[in-house]
Order: sequence, then C-alpha cells, then structure tokens
Amino acid sequence: MGRWNGARQHLFPRVTLKEDASEIMNIRKAIAWTVFWIVCALVVNAGIYVYWGQQKAMEFLAGYVIEESLSVDNLFVFLIIFGYFKIPPSRQRRVLNYGIMGVVLLRGIMIYLGSSLVTQFHWILYVFGIILLYSGYKIAFGGEMQVQPENNLVIRVFKKIFPVKESYSGKNFFVREHGRLFAGPLLVALIVIETTDVMFAIDSIPAVFGITTDPLIVFSSNFMAVLGLRSIYFILEKIHDAFVYVKYGVGLVLAFVGVKMLLDHAYPIGTLTSLCVVVAILTLSVILSAVKNRLSARNKN
Repeated sequence: MGRWNGARQHLFPRVTLKEDASEIMNIRKAIAWTVFWIVCALVVNAGIYVYWGQQKAMEFLAGYVIEESLSVDNLFVFLIIFGYFKIPPSRQRRVLNYGIMGVVLLRGIMIYLGSSLVTQFHWILYVFGIILLYSGYKIAFGGEMQVQPENNLVIRVFKKIFPVKESYSGKNFFVREHGRLFAGPLLVALIVIETTDVMFAIDSIPAVFGITTDPLIVFSSNFMAVLGLRSIYFILEKIHDAFVYVKYGVGLVLAFVGVKMLLDHAYPIGTLTSLCVVVAILTLSVILSAVKNRLSARNKN
C-alpha cells in the first residue's frame, strides 16, 4: 500500500513553510497515543462485558479489530492526499483533527441508515456480503489505487460556488483578501479526505454488520477505532513501507466477512471464531511483512 501512486498534477504550487515543532507528532508520541486509545477501547469493551455480557463484548472487540485494520487502509490514502496537496507535517495534524470529527459524524449517519435497512430488509446483508467479497478482491489484487482530487465531484462543485486560494495561508482553512473570503488548500484537502472516507465506509460498515446488527455495537466499535486514527497516521507516515503484505490481509478479512454473511443462514460462523480468524489473518500479514523486510535488508547487506 505504501507504493500507491498519487496523481502527478498538483492543484497548488509547492511552497516552503517553517515547521512548527509543536504541531508535529513524533513517532514516540504517536505510539504512546495509539496505545492510549487501544487501552480506552479495551476499557469500553470491559464495560460492555459487565453490562451486556460476553457475546456483546466479543462482537464489539471483533468489530473494533476489523475497523482498525480497515482504517489502516484508509490512512494510506490520507498519506497520498497530503502528498498530493503538498501539505507539510505541521499542517497535517490540524486537518486530521477536523477530518476525524467529520468521519465520526458521517459514519454515524451511515450506520443509522444501514441499521434501518437491515431491520426492514434482512436480505440486504447478502448484498453487503457480495460488496465485501468484491472489495476484498480489489484491495488485495486490484492494483495500486489512484487518487485524483481534480476529478472529485464534490471538489469540482465546491470550486464553482466558492473561490479557492491557490497558496497556503498559515494553518487557516479560510483567508480573507481585499475583502473577499477564499477557501485555502487545507480546506480542500479536508473535503477530499471526508469524501474519500465515505467510499471506505461502504466497505467498513457492512463488514461490522457481518459481525453484529446491533447499531450501538456497530457505532461504538467504529467510534473507538476512528479516535485512534490520528496517532496511527503519524506512525504509518514513518514506517508505511514496512507493511507490504497488510493490504492482502485486509482484503482477506473483507472476503472472510463477506463469506460469513452469505453463509450465515445455512452455516452460521460464531463471533469468537470470526474474531480468531480476523486476528490470525492480520497477525500473519504483519509477520510476513516483517520477514520480507528483514530478508530484503539482509540481501542489501
């Protein structure tokens, strides 16, 4: 995934900005925050276990693991988007903060709509299963993803109704010049991130519905996974080339959940079994990536 190609043409000229060290999260701090959010998710999981029992707790944990793994796929696209717009690290943190708030809101709406559909039309789960099978194949074997913000319909409409300033202006989303208000590159990048996440949610939300149809569990697992996105992003920014096989693992996870949904009526797969399979797939993909990196380093030496 680290080899995905961004678009070659840039919407804004490259500029040099003095970096604000306070706005840049180093990898040690990012790891600490990632651990913090994982612990928070486990605390929530423990609370669900106490109040709603083992089954709901396993559903939350399985949903959280799936969402976190799919979020990694999402973050690689964020890397491409920031590179496309030439946004320096000191500005990325601000965009991510607002982006995550938008992600929570948009996914909440999509989960509500998805839950309503599942309640009224149970057969929609089979449609979700087919979507996941196709998405799993595309992620694992569909080639490198292309990010082309200039073809983003939302951006094209936005630029027609609101003037865009083609140069950076500090860390502000808007800038006023000669009495006229302009949208800055940070806002355009934020819009691209939000619209891109909607596309990812089409995969990730049905994946959790494959584990449970309880909207509270679906939303809480999504919410806790999204909260840790910012810190995980700054880790991946430094070491993204190390996870060469993770995209295959994510693809297999989606395919497995898709099969589970399609076979649920005839051959139901338990939540604990699903959780074990998902963790095993992701762990194996990380181990294989580490082995490949070590062998590559050895061959270079």
